[in-house]
Amino acid sequence: MAAKLDRAFVEAVLEDHRSVELSARLRATLDFLEKLVLDPESLGPADAQAMRDAGVDERAMDQALQVAFVFGIMDRLADAFDFELSTKRTSRWLGRILLRGGYSSASIPG
Repeated sequence: MAAKLDRAFVEAVLEDHRSVELSARLRATLDFLEKLVLDPESLGPADAQAMRDAGVDERAMDQALQVAFVFGIMDRLADAFDFELSTKRTSRWLGRILLRGGYSSASIPG
């Protein structure tokens, strides 16, 4: 069953995940991913350990890194090829697909 999220909550998390109440696991994961994207040179084993200490298992860590990797590549390709932004309609459609089937539904098998 898909989770229904409050739009204001999602926007608050995207604006600053420290400004909202989150589980320790999600907060630690977002902290790690933020550092990975904004300051990768300073990322180290202690950052991964902080995720583990918050209760994030290895599978969840791997999945979070895979999603960050794919979005990082997509962002760089979009910039390089001057991709047009999706319309709201297209974004909603893609969002529904990802929410129902997960990120694997948008990937190439193999």
